[in-house]
Amino acid sequence: MSEWWTYRPEDFLLFSPRVYWRMFELQNEALWSLHLVTVAAGLAIFMFLLRRPNRDSGWIGLLLAALWVFVGWTFLWNRYVAINWAIFYVAPLFAFQAVVLLIAAIMPGGLRLDRRDVAGWTGLLFAAAGLVLYPLFPPLVGRPWTSAEVFGIAPDPTVIVTLGLLLAARGKLLPLLFPIPSLWCLLSGVTLWTMDDRQAWLPLVMVAIVLAALGLRSLIRRSAS
Repeated sequence: MSEWWTYRPEDFLLFSPRVYWRMFELQNEALWSLHLVTVAAGLAIFMFLLRRPNRDSGWIGLLLAALWVFVGWTFLWNRYVAINWAIFYVAPLFAFQAVVLLIAAIMPGGLRLDRRDVAGWTGLLFAAAGLVLYPLFPPLVGRPWTSAEVFGIAPDPTVIVTLGLLLAARGKLLPLLFPIPSLWCLLSGVTLWTMDDRQAWLPLVMVAIVLAALGLRSLIRRSAS
């Protein structure tokens, strides 16, 4: 048996990059007509937040909850778990995140996307990147368009958009809404880095931004009290 220190990160991968990206091709092929609907829904969120930032945004929480369930079921449970046994334990977390989003959306003061500090605007910027730029990565990294990751269809852009919106939100349940999407970004970023994929930086940077923003807000609250 080889010494443990001789192993490289890629030795622990349970699948090849070709198999990994083939999942997205199959997902896109099966759900193609829904891409336009989910992207339009994402654009509607941003139009609403830019034009009416102080209005009740519970419907956004409801929409995100539905998309987390949809992505968790159609992609993680029906595709990803077949090549990665660990996803068996991750997929239920998507359902739990959806439940918390649903509760936050319907309870008074549970979720309101009206925070416009530096972290909030940074979150909205990254959410926009997850919605608009993420599907454009394939040709930039040498993959076919058929493997594009789209908000509401694939997990990474869905999670990044959610995290970005949460940075621009306030509410009683907000602390419960950050851990699962942050852990997913970390897991996805490490997976992509292990595959030597050039877009691994985006989910990892998103985690760093979330930690920095939450830490900064905590310091501000302490100094103000």
